[in-house]
Amino acid sequence: MTEGSLLTMALGLAAAFCTTVAYAPQALKAWRSRSTADISLSMFLLMVTGIVLWLVYGLLIADVPLIVANGVTLCLAGAILALKLRHG
Repeated sequence: MTEGSLLTMALGLAAAFCTTVAYAPQALKAWRSRSTADISLSMFLLMVTGIVLWLVYGLLIADVPLIVANGVTLCLAGAILALKLRHG
């Protein structure tokens, strides 16, 4: 790997970390309170669908930052969606 490609991957991983970790506080809050009344079901359905598509895309092009970010984000956003479906 060249220095430029390492820098590009590091940038992608840093961006992936930020956008993925952003879901953690919401997931924890929803888990602890069992309240998802203020969360839009349609937004999370679309978001989880988009995350799945980005994950598949990342797998197809073997892009590590896309795979890692969307794999973890799918777990967090999927948990929020599951709580929304279960607790309304």
